[in-house]
Amino acid sequence: MFGRFGPKQPWHWLLPILFVLLFVSTLLYLPWQAQQMEANERQEQLIADTLWVEQSIRFQLGRHEDSLRLIGSEIASGHLTGERLRERLATLVRNNKELQRIDWRDAGGAVAASTQGAASPRDLVSGHSGAAIELARASRTPRYSQPAAAAADTPVLMDYVVPIHLADRYLGSLVATYRLSGILDETVPWWFAQDNEITLADSDDRVLARRLSGGAGRSVYTHRRALDLPGATVILLTNSVKSAPKLLPNLLVGSVIVLSAGLLWSLVALWRDITRRLAAEGALRQQVAFRAAMENSLVTGLRARDLEGRVTYVNPAFCRMLGLATEDLVGKLPPMPYWAPEAMEDYQQRFAQVLAGTVTPQGFETIFQRANGERFPVLIFESPLVDDSGRQTGWMGSILDISDQKRIEDLNRQQQEKLQASARLASMGEIASTLAHELNQPLAAISSYTTGALNLLDNDARAAGGMDVAMLKQALEKAGAQAQRAGQIIRSVHAFAKKREPTREAVTIAVLVDSVLPLIELQARPLFVTIQTSIAPGLPPILADRILIEQVLLNLTRNAIESMQQTPPKERLLKIVAALDKSVQTQPNVVVSIIDCGHGIAPEVAARLFSPFFSTKAQGMGMGLNICRTAIEFHGGMLTHAYNPQGGTIFQFSLPALPASATY
Repeated sequence: MFGRFGPKQPWHWLLPILFVLLFVSTLLYLPWQAQQMEANERQEQLIADTLWVEQSIRFQLGRHEDSLRLIGSEIASGHLTGERLRERLATLVRNNKELQRIDWRDAGGAVAASTQGAASPRDLVSGHSGAAIELARASRTPRYSQPAAAAADTPVLMDYVVPIHLADRYLGSLVATYRLSGILDETVPWWFAQDNEITLADSDDRVLARRLSGGAGRSVYTHRRALDLPGATVILLTNSVKSAPKLLPNLLVGSVIVLSAGLLWSLVALWRDITRRLAAEGALRQQVAFRAAMENSLVTGLRARDLEGRVTYVNPAFCRMLGLATEDLVGKLPPMPYWAPEAMEDYQQRFAQVLAGTVTPQGFETIFQRANGERFPVLIFESPLVDDSGRQTGWMGSILDISDQKRIEDLNRQQQEKLQASARLASMGEIASTLAHELNQPLAAISSYTTGALNLLDNDARAAGGMDVAMLKQALEKAGAQAQRAGQIIRSVHAFAKKREPTREAVTIAVLVDSVLPLIELQARPLFVTIQTSIAPGLPPILADRILIEQVLLNLTRNAIESMQQTPPKERLLKIVAALDKSVQTQPNVVVSIIDCGHGIAPEVAARLFSPFFSTKAQGMGMGLNICRTAIEFHGGMLTHAYNPQGGTIFQFSLPALPASATY
């Protein structure tokens, strides 16, 4: 049996041997494969990191390019000169250590401003810098100079030239000088410099700058990348300090992969964060530009103040309104340059209310003073200025110039006064004939009494006897009484018709009715209208313009008298009733009623009764009732009409009564 199975025994060992060889080869292959994968990963990682460093360098240089171009545009516009220009350039150099200096060279090449006050050899334009300046001037585009060392054992420098033109005129150039070693120190992160030798070289591989934080590179993993700089050829060389991976099982492969993935994720996250930040900055710039354009287009003045009352912001409309520049207002504490001296106490009181937080957002009127001393009225709305956290940081005010509004109001008031005066004159014209007849009677009586007195004197002289003094005195007294009657009529007409400024004074309704009653009687007598007055005793006075209220009484009574032309003479009764209405809780009103027994008011006429230029009279102007309502509302009252149960119409107006403690 052994002989039969003997030849088959080697096959029993062949399969295990094959498995062992496969296992060994696998053990040998896997480390080699891990080595290759690690080498490839290190090379790929180096390339990715080199690209990141190149982008970081370009990003930093790009920021400087934007800043220099912005400064150049401000120089061309004339907004940045002298000491401000030097401070601006010094700030840029101070905040960016890779910048050695910045010069502003005029059209002739001379240094007009520099971050280095003292002259240095670089004040003389070198060959590379001069070529860059001329090429930038010719092409009208910024460019870099080819890096070069100013002298032996000195850092390699590179210039960035920004030509500045105003239209077709060349004004000069901004020349920013970089230290290439400073670019590596400031833009290459420490962790990358620790693992790699970073070199900046020219097209001939001459070393321009080098950083060896982690030692010299081993030339196992290297990468080169050209920096895209207009006008200059600069190559970024990276040489890793890591050696080739050893041909042993690397237990850290998984960790390296995880860390590499984490690094890539960090780079992606950083890129996404930078992208979002740039997008947010762009949106913010757009919002700021939109808000600035919106505020600049406003005609309403805007003013912001902090909690101490210091002005922190004004818009152009507010500056134009006052004729002052922004710098004359921002940062100022009261008293403000636009406060008028005569209103200083009011300003101080209002300012104290603002600081105390007791001011309401309702508008208030005051006067401001322009730079030329002109006063003008303004309407101010003040409200708290609150930040995003809900904390009050100051006060925001909007200011409206209401000069035009005030002029329009004054013009309307003047026109209203003219209209009222015209209405009074029209009323006088309507009663002119009656007035002539009324004056004729006392004048005729005066003439008769004076003639009788003369006859008495003449008869006594002829008779050479004693004169009848009692009869002469009686005749002269009657003549004087008639003269006073005529004078009272003339005074009433003159006081009612004369033009004067409206003035308010404390007056009682009884006095107003007595003043205008002679004119009412003149209109009532030809139509045989009986007048009854009923004035409640003890009525409080009202604050009113006497002539305006008398005009209202005369217009309403004249309408009432004319409405009774078709009423039988015995029924023509006009009542003037005045009483106190205490139904208003805050302040009682004095109510005056004009009651007639006329034809009444039709419903279609009542709807348009107070409309301007509406009249039922053939010769009427249609302004009487409208003027009456305007005058009553001007005094804070109300004019209404109602049906008279006894026939006719009741016109009623109310005026606020003065409190007992009021003094005027």
